[in-house]
Amino acid sequence: MRFNKLQVLSAMKETGMVPVFYHADAETAKQVLKACYAGGVRAFEFTNRGDFAHEVFGELVKFAASECPDMILGVGSIVEPAAASLYIQLGANFVVGPLFNPEVAKVCNRRLVPYTPGCGSVSEVGFAQECGCDLCKVFPGDVLGPNFVKGLKAPMPWSMIMVTGGVKPEEENLKGWFKAGATCVGMGSNLFPKEVIAAREWNKITELCAHALDIIKKVK
Repeated sequence: MRFNKLQVLSAMKETGMVPVFYHADAETAKQVLKACYAGGVRAFEFTNRGDFAHEVFGELVKFAASECPDMILGVGSIVEPAAASLYIQLGANFVVGPLFNPEVAKVCNRRLVPYTPGCGSVSEVGFAQECGCDLCKVFPGDVLGPNFVKGLKAPMPWSMIMVTGGVKPEEENLKGWFKAGATCVGMGSNLFPKEVIAAREWNKITELCAHALDIIKKVK
């Protein structure tokens, strides 16, 4: 485990953004990771989306250790404990899911790895916190909206929230989330346009990340 729980959570809080990415090709994933790192990203979520995704992730962890030493790599789209165990074994420093599964919390807590489950109600966030989840993911963000975060934080101000889904690298969008009380945001397709990946224009990804992080600094 290259980073402890406190390092992971503070990197997410300080930068305010976690890119969310998947690609079946390890070389492409490495270049994207490096481009994000150059843009100032320090916590990166690789999603468990396709066959052999764990093999790509294993290569990415080794690559990051030498090429992006301060990059914290985690895994997303985790719905069951077996997958969480597999990725932790491969070096995942945090685990994210679209839903809350208390069994995943047990696996992560045993190894002191932050688990950020997807929650769609105030009660779910409460249950997740009970199970030791410091940072909860509000998902899908575009369905729930900034008012959900604001409403949740009023009676539960201690809550740390990561919003994913419908987050855009635009000032108005980001201002809405951070003003509502989000700790950080997860951003996917808007940082990684398909045509940019296809053309292998890695510098454009660096620019998109740097631009998004600049906006976040301004609106936080």
